[in-house]
Amino acid sequence: MKRKGNIILLAFLAMGFGDVVGPMVSLAKQSFSLSNAVAQLLPFGGFVMYGLLSIPVGIFQAKKSKKLTLLVGLSIALLGLIFPMLNGMYGNLRINEIADNQFIVVLIAIILLGAGATFVQVAGNPIMRDVSTDGSYSRNLTLGQTVKAIGSSMGFLLPPFLLMNFGIDWTILFPIYALFVFISIMGIGFTKIDEKKGNTASTTLRSCLMLVVKNRYVLRMTMAIFFYVGAEIAMSSGIPILLKETHHIQSFGLLVSWSLFFLPIMLGRFMGSIILKWVEAKKLLIFSVAMSFAGMIMLLAGSKAIGLTGIFLIGLGFANIFPLIFSIAIDAMPERTNELSGLMITAIIGGAIIPFIMGFVQDKTNLLVGFVVPLVCVLYVAFVSFKALEETTKKIREY
Repeated sequence: MKRKGNIILLAFLAMGFGDVVGPMVSLAKQSFSLSNAVAQLLPFGGFVMYGLLSIPVGIFQAKKSKKLTLLVGLSIALLGLIFPMLNGMYGNLRINEIADNQFIVVLIAIILLGAGATFVQVAGNPIMRDVSTDGSYSRNLTLGQTVKAIGSSMGFLLPPFLLMNFGIDWTILFPIYALFVFISIMGIGFTKIDEKKGNTASTTLRSCLMLVVKNRYVLRMTMAIFFYVGAEIAMSSGIPILLKETHHIQSFGLLVSWSLFFLPIMLGRFMGSIILKWVEAKKLLIFSVAMSFAGMIMLLAGSKAIGLTGIFLIGLGFANIFPLIFSIAIDAMPERTNELSGLMITAIIGGAIIPFIMGFVQDKTNLLVGFVVPLVCVLYVAFVSFKALEETTKKIREY
């Protein structure tokens, strides 16, 4: 990868911070004594911003530049991280001193972080193509998602480590993340990037909507992102609660959750960036979805040992689904990069809707039954994966 590509990896690290809503659901649920459904307002508040902002951000990006869009997004995310710090939340939360408005402060912070992450996702995924050599986009995007998984992992690893060793609570994530985002702004801001232009003059709200309405391929790939992200966030937010309340793993719940879910995601993405040198992206996508489905069935089996093994397989399967769907779609229609990026990042709103549905189902039934919701999402992604394998560029443009 070019040196400029390494700088762009800083943006992917910051993208991972948006996934803090996963482990934060269980942390906030305990700190603020919330129901499953109310706790899921955190991912809802963060990921709904993708649905509201992605297409307008894609249009903004087409008229300005991907680099500027990245910097705007990182700046908004930095503001979201500073906001709770200004309200006294920087590692010193005390359960018996919690103010009534502190959950609202966290929710606002997550909304701002989600808004910033929307800009970063819309620009970061396609800008990786600008700094990649021909034929290496899928591989480099998968590597970028590996770095993103490192950022996501910090939300699982830092809270228990800092609590055990220094007595610092989970709100220390805000200043730590803020420091990394600031470094990202500086690194990207001083890097010159030669951006590949698409049909920037005709990128409008109407052109984005018409593309997804008229082209069945684009609609399917966009909905695949919706259901995949919904399933991933549902899993990352639900696993710590499942381990604690069903399998009675409490003292190191977040660490175990990371080991079972985000560690295989991180390892799987790194392996995917290597495997893609020899294996076609569409075939790796089908294999990834098949592994995810097998893991979901094992999780729902009910047995503790089989269920925990299933979670590990789900993580490995989930590892490459997002970058593969995104890069396959962009490579199929590179001249529509801004519109496709806006549409597919809009679909990340699935991370708001699917976990909320899962939380509602869990409140009405039980924790394990709620995981049927992400299973249904995986089934849809499987359908799209098999369709993508049989579709040629000529067929895609005829839709």
